[in-house]
Amino acid sequence: MSGTSTPQARDESVFPDPVYARTVLAPLFEAAKTSHVEGFRAIDAAHCVMLAETGILAREEAGAIARALDAIAREIDPAGLVYTGEVEDWFFLVERELKARVGADLGGRLHTARSRNDIDHTLFKLALKARLDAILDRARGLLDALVETADRERATIVVAYTHGQPAQPTTFGHYLAAMIEVLLRDLARLEEARGIVDLCPMGAAAITTSGFPIDRGRMARLLGFAAPLRNSYSCIAAVDYQTATFSALELLFLHLGRPIQDFQVWSSFEVGQLYVPNALVQISSIMPQKRNPVPIEHLRHLASQVVGRARAMRDVMHNTPFTDMNDSEGETQEMGYQAFAVAERALDLLAALVAQVNIDPARVATNIARSCITITELADTLVRREGLSFREAHEIAAQTAKAVVAAGGDLGANGYAPFSEAFRHATGRETALDGAAFAEVVSPEHFVAVRDRFGGPAPAPMQEALSAYRAASDGLAARASARAAREREAAAERTQAFAALMEVR
Repeated sequence: MSGTSTPQARDESVFPDPVYARTVLAPLFEAAKTSHVEGFRAIDAAHCVMLAETGILAREEAGAIARALDAIAREIDPAGLVYTGEVEDWFFLVERELKARVGADLGGRLHTARSRNDIDHTLFKLALKARLDAILDRARGLLDALVETADRERATIVVAYTHGQPAQPTTFGHYLAAMIEVLLRDLARLEEARGIVDLCPMGAAAITTSGFPIDRGRMARLLGFAAPLRNSYSCIAAVDYQTATFSALELLFLHLGRPIQDFQVWSSFEVGQLYVPNALVQISSIMPQKRNPVPIEHLRHLASQVVGRARAMRDVMHNTPFTDMNDSEGETQEMGYQAFAVAERALDLLAALVAQVNIDPARVATNIARSCITITELADTLVRREGLSFREAHEIAAQTAKAVVAAGGDLGANGYAPFSEAFRHATGRETALDGAAFAEVVSPEHFVAVRDRFGGPAPAPMQEALSAYRAASDGLAARASARAAREREAAAERTQAFAALMEVR
């Protein structure tokens, strides 16, 4: 309509709206101060070096920019800054400071051939690599604690449960070995995620790389990445490095939460086979007799916190468009970093608990006597020594256990008479087992000793397993050391190249 202006023509508002600044920009600025300042500095330094090396910037120009960036890093303390809305975020704060030192034209040249898109994803990957390394280190600490305790307790009998009921005897070392094997698979998933994170997005720019002759491989090396991520669209659109990371973290604590639940049951007064030392026990403020192993309770809720936060990260990514989106950026990343912070605490606490707990042999013996859990071996023995079918042997064993439990007796001490009667009734003949042989067969020590197959609790397979676990831990440590060495070398190379550039005038 003639004379009618557009909303854009009438718009006299000025960015940022105060509510937007308070609810979005200020929290993002605080997050950048906390988590990404060093990443920004590394990216700026590497990009400045690369621009000079490729001739996109004259070395004199790059030298002036490098000196200004160094001055900004020395003179501005992020911790003392309060967001005012004068600039949009940390990136623009540094650009403003750079322009103030070298002029708007030269200061603006640092952003040649890059975008906030590739910068942001590189920042997030740098932050995730550091956190994954810390988690891998702490998880290896837990692994080593589990292996040492499993070795120490490889002959210590415990009651194993299925469906919440006493099932069979095994050893505490054998139980912990099951935890170890799950943990090793979780560590493999974390390492795989770490490999996905270790591909550099820099050089993708907004979406399609650049018409300038950038060197993406050089940028990746200077920033300590294994290689550049090949497809530039993937660099700014794909978030599988985040979903892989938080899926692996979620699974780690989902799996750890299950034995933590067992520890809660095992340390209860009614079961009592797991003894938690005084250093990890709190007393009641009113009930003098109470020993509360509250670290286990804290481990339960810390594990749940990690699972919840990690799952929330994946949920945020769900059904987002395949493009650069704020859904997967700043504030979302901070939520993910909280999951890592809690995870580190939980891994340290669980490692300390595992290293210090003990099994109470008297309570184990009492629980075994009450539950007849060695009766499976009686059935197996009848198959081997008496030539019965397992189903017939199972019925005899069941009748024996039923009689012992009904009498409130002990299988080893009181089970031979009902066993002999059940055997005679089922087969029409006398058993070849005498009382001493019967007592040995139904002892928990015999039960464990004869289970010497691959993966069993007997000494030989346990020793073999422990050796394999130690070798796996050594492999994890070696790979971590190699990654750390590569990144130290990259940081040193970047620092040296940047320092040399500062000398160019």
